[in-house]
Amino acid sequence: MNDLEKVNEINILFDLYKNLLTDKQKIIMEKYYSFNLSLKEISEDLDISRSAVLDTIEHATKKLYEFDKKLLLREKKSKIVKTFRELEIPDEIKEKIINEVIYGI
Repeated sequence: MNDLEKVNEINILFDLYKNLLTDKQKIIMEKYYSFNLSLKEISEDLDISRSAVLDTIEHATKKLYEFDKKLLLREKKSKIVKTFRELEIPDEIKEKIINEVIYGI
């Protein structure tokens, strides 16, 4: 898995499980993965060390994978989207339903 795929995967997990993280973890993960800020930028913004930022990112990322291993929401969501894509209904309706599944969870 290349770096871009890894970032995409973490963003998907973050979208699914961010409410299970602490507020500090959410803020740092969002700044790092969504806004693409560097460790230095985040550490200056939050007035903490770069190593604290890195530790938080590593710990939160590990937690996201643990949540997904236990709850399987990513897998379930993919199955639901696949099922809707296979339905014989107009594409416009399929896409509306799929968008609700993807962004509504």
